[in-house]
Amino acid sequence: MIMPTRLRKIALTVHVTSSVGWLGAVVAFLALDITAQVSNDVETVRAAYLAMGTIIWYVLIPFAIAALLTGIVQSLGTVWGFFRHYWVVFKLVLTVVATLLLVQYSPTVGDTADVAASIADPRGLPSFFLHSVGALVVLLVLTILAVFKPRGTTRYGWRKQREQQRRQDRRRKITVPQMQQG
Repeated sequence: MIMPTRLRKIALTVHVTSSVGWLGAVVAFLALDITAQVSNDVETVRAAYLAMGTIIWYVLIPFAIAALLTGIVQSLGTVWGFFRHYWVVFKLVLTVVATLLLVQYSPTVGDTADVAASIADPRGLPSFFLHSVGALVVLLVLTILAVFKPRGTTRYGWRKQREQQRRQDRRRKITVPQMQQG
């Protein structure tokens, strides 16, 4: 079922906003991680870790879940469909995996932030650089897929297109003779 235009545009706006928010939060997290690793100031390092702990729970996870849920709504309520195109399936799988990894990894970041708050010198605590860069790459791939929408229909999508074409052909056969009689 295709959503009405106004509802589809609202859902798309929420999806794009949450996706861009997720991407921006990853960039902010990465900047804080770099700061924590290169700064010699103990309080700057501590603040960076505490901010990372806050960002992961109150920004990254909510935006990731919102992007996932609104993406599902978009796929179900638009012509792209849920399993009709390979790029939609790939985007869904990648988003689910990224969200699950983020949720699984979050306690580690939270624990590190707690340690940074409780010790005299938090310099030398672990870096999250590779995870942040990996997340950034995944989110950029998702963005590229959403913008370019590569061709390629799944078998399910191909069947749906054929069914839709048959319905249209039947409608044309019904309406053409009726119009000739009038």
